[in-house]
Amino acid sequence: MNPFSMVLVGLAMSTDAFAAAVGKGAAMRKPRFGEALRAGLIFGVIEAVTPLVGWLLGTAASRYITAWDHWIAFGVLGLLGLHMVWNGAKPETGADHGEGARGHGFWSLAATGLGTSIDAMAVGVSLAFLDAPILQVAAVIGLCTLVMVTTGIMLGRVLGALAGKRAEVIGGVVMIAVGAAILYEHLSGAA
Repeated sequence: MNPFSMVLVGLAMSTDAFAAAVGKGAAMRKPRFGEALRAGLIFGVIEAVTPLVGWLLGTAASRYITAWDHWIAFGVLGLLGLHMVWNGAKPETGADHGEGARGHGFWSLAATGLGTSIDAMAVGVSLAFLDAPILQVAAVIGLCTLVMVTTGIMLGRVLGALAGKRAEVIGGVVMIAVGAAILYEHLSGAA
């Protein structure tokens, strides 16, 4: 996996966290940079750890399915991308906007961060089949998430939920493209 692909995966993995951060930022009363950075750190650490967990699970299973690894990676990334596009395109319900000011504590942020990082765990599984440099990829995902969430919190009052939903759609499209590129590389013998 080349550095450009790592950055694309990192950005794609952080878009759903960005969408959540924009929503949280919109619900907060004039968020300060320290609050935004704290949220970014919480999300970033969680988002960096989950692909490592997925990679460990994938590594344990990889010896059994190496002939199909590129198809599995394509399928997982493609399905995750489609799910992100679907979530980003569906209209929000009134319940999505009802978060009160108390929803910004450590445990609330950690739970939200874990919820948005499940896709990163699945990416970690697929990266195990590709023998990717998981520590580098996890660090890139974590750093991208830190920046995206911090920015999302600060921009939340200005951008509102609309931009966050579009970001999730774009992230989904990027995930599908990365999955297709992996499949192409393996089928064309470029890997």
